[in-house]
Amino acid sequence: MRSVAADDAPGVRSRLLARGRRLEIMTLAWNAVGIVVLAVAALSARSVALAGFGLDSLIEIGASAVVLWELADVAEHRRRRALALIGAAFAALALYLAAQSTVILVVGFHPRHSELGIVWTAVTAVAMFLLASGKSRTGASLGNPVLITEGRVTLIDAILATAVLLGLVLNATLGWWWADPAAGYVLVCYGAREGLGAFAH
Repeated sequence: MRSVAADDAPGVRSRLLARGRRLEIMTLAWNAVGIVVLAVAALSARSVALAGFGLDSLIEIGASAVVLWELADVAEHRRRRALALIGAAFAALALYLAAQSTVILVVGFHPRHSELGIVWTAVTAVAMFLLASGKSRTGASLGNPVLITEGRVTLIDAILATAVLLGLVLNATLGWWWADPAAGYVLVCYGAREGLGAFAH
């Protein structure tokens, strides 16, 4: 992984830092809007999956705020603290997914159909995949593990949006209410692994 060196052209690093901040601000703004949209969709459909995805948006907002704070001063002690906070966000995400999926399966909760939820999760999946890719490339160019790690949080957000979307579609078309919590267990393992990786830096 090649990072920006001290003898690189003047202004390259500052432009990369500015790009990283823009990506985080876009992520934060998207998830802020998403919380409102998902709350409306979850209440109208009585969907635990959509409500849970709203909680994931809160975690992503927290992670983006941490990275914006870290990018303002890339001192080593701030970097270590930021990675620890992102690791905690991963752990919280894994715990939330495990609890949500288990409760839905045990209770046998059958949510209503939600066209709003389907549209929003589909668009969110695309947006988060693009943002995750941008963060990964920018973080690699900067040699910044915090931005790279938070990019993985955004990637999980994209995968989760896809899983929720699949569950909503299968529930709407085939009545497979259990599809969403089943997919959630796959993400529990991924979130736990990435959380441990962030703490190990």
